[in-house]
Amino acid sequence: MKVILRKDAQKLGKTGDVVAVKNGYARNYLIPRGMVYEANQGNLRQLEEEKKQQSKRSDKDHKISEALAAQLEKVSITIKMKVGEEDKLFGSVTSQMIAEALLEKGITIDKRQIELEDALKTLGIFDVPVKLAGGVMGKVKVWIVKE
Repeated sequence: MKVILRKDAQKLGKTGDVVAVKNGYARNYLIPRGMVYEANQGNLRQLEEEKKQQSKRSDKDHKISEALAAQLEKVSITIKMKVGEEDKLFGSVTSQMIAEALLEKGITIDKRQIELEDALKTLGIFDVPVKLAGGVMGKVKVWIVKE
């Protein structure tokens, strides 16, 4: 049976591909889960319409992400931490702490979007990358100071 993929499937292909699968696999697994359409003219037209809608949505998301990235560039946050001898931090600054500080400034960012290679363990100024929707990267300036 020939089917059109609605979603990316790991072993079958990408969205919009026309692939041949066994009848039982298509009817019992793929079609009930909404992963494919049966390949016919009406469904091909429907798929084209879905692609247009997805393109509009992704363009909108990209514009919103760019605006948020520009807003993040202007923001700097200060995190006060306790320090010991030789200005070593007790603990470290994590992406959760940065997300909470951004929330206090009125910017909602999920902690998983903040891309710290390692937790910040020293005093100073850091540019922390933030991955936004549509592949847009933003940076936020983080100041870690003594409490």
